[in-house]
Formats: sequence, C-alpha cells, structure tokens
Amino acid sequence: MSILNDRDRAAVRKEFEKLAGPVKLVVFSQELVAADLCRQNEQLVREVAELGETITVEVLNPAIDRERAEGYGVDQVPAIVVEGARDYGIRFYGIPSGYEFSNLIDAIIVASTGESALSEDTKASLRALTADVEIKVFSTPT
Repeated sequence: MSILNDRDRAAVRKEFEKLAGPVKLVVFSQELVAADLCRQNEQLVREVAELGETITVEVLNPAIDRERAEGYGVDQVPAIVVEGARDYGIRFYGIPSGYEFSNLIDAIIVASTGESALSEDTKASLRALTADVEIKVFSTPT
C-alpha cells in the first residue's frame, strides 16, 4: 500500500521541477529498533525519490554501518540525511509526515540547489557568528 496519494505525488513532482542537481537520501534504519517506523520511513523516502529523476536512496543500518552513522552524526533511527553536492547537515529523525513532509520536500530542493531562501541580512548575521550553532526543531504528531 502506498503512503502518498495521487494528489500528493502530483504536487511533489511539480515542486521537484525546481531540482537543480543530484540529491542522496541516506536512510538509517534498524529492524530490531522501531521496526514499523523504520519500514514506513524507508517506504516514504523511496516513494518520494521515485518522483525526482536526480534523487537516490541509500539505506544503512547504524549498528552495521557504524562508521557512516558516526560520520553523519546519526545516533538514532529512523533517520534521513538529505545530501546534495555536499552534506549541509540536514537531518530528519522519525517519519517526516503531516506538516513535516513539506519540510522534507523543501530540504531536498535546497540540497539540490545549494541555495537557501534566506535573506541577505540573515545570511550576513549568520556569517558573523563566531562558533558553530546546532539547531534542532522538535515537533509532535498532529
């Protein structure tokens, strides 16, 4: 059974017309931990990737692929790394469904272009930071 309906697929295809370069979605999944969530997450990512010609999916198990998980800073499942020409640090933990789904689509587009939609003033403020900042956004199911 498909997670995305026809209307959602059409809307995502339209958004993916903005894709400028390849994007790799690296999914971290484990059968022994949160198996149902991991399977649903993998299915969602595969369905999304089918809608963009330049999107690929790689599924890894953090218990087996420890070095890769550590390299991405992933320490829980399910997780998705959205990687464009480089790793911009975009991570999703849990299944990005509901309101979070549009954030996944936006992240894929941003990773493909390498450009954010931030204003020049915001970019200048960020350049002025003297230390790395880690931003985490938490949401609850709606």
